Amino acid sequence: MPETSSSPARRDARNPWLIDTHEVGRRPGSSHTVRRDVPVDTPLGVPDVITVPEGARITLDLLLESVVEGVLVTGSASAPTTGQCSRCLEPITGTVEVDLTELFAFPDSTTDETTEEDEVSRVVDDWIDLEPVVRDALVLALPLVPLCSEDCAGLCSGCGVKWADLEPGHGHETIDPRWAALVERLEETSGDTPANGSDR
Repeated sequence: MPETSSSPARRDARNPWLIDTHEVGRRPGSSHTVRRDVPVDTPLGVPDVITVPEGARITLDLLLESVVEGVLVTGSASAPTTGQCSRCLEPITGTVEVDLTELFAFPDSTTDETTEEDEVSRVVDDWIDLEPVVRDALVLALPLVPLCSEDCAGLCSGCGVKWADLEPGHGHETIDPRWAALVERLEETSGDTPANGSDR
């Protein structure tokens, strides 16, 4: 019968977000590099605006270092993005990349004993879970107003067509209803005036 463990981390050891810290140990100064691609099961971001889509892969390039209080994780995470331009609504693609620095506290360390549960990440049974840290960092790095280009002019408010696709000088003449009668009267008067501007 295969050996089992009551540790949630050990039961989910195949989870790509979980990192075994055994190779780092508790000797301050020892380190270990981690490079892996993690699949995205649930889109990250704001639907219909910009997301790291389901099926994409998040690339992790990390250094794990043993320090007195725990395991310090530094490095970067990057992932492809899809969305639509906030001005012209055209589909856009791109990449989001973040730098990471996170301390995972050892059990019974001073940091572990003096901080609240949600204030610091922790090493659990020699494993660390990178998912909350990476996901939060990527979502916060996504642009609030994604654009296809910095100089995107958006859409014409009159016809809804992208300004970049319209002819120069395109416009929609509108007349305030309160002035419509006066404009009509002036046009009639203009039509009655001789071409040379004189009635003699």
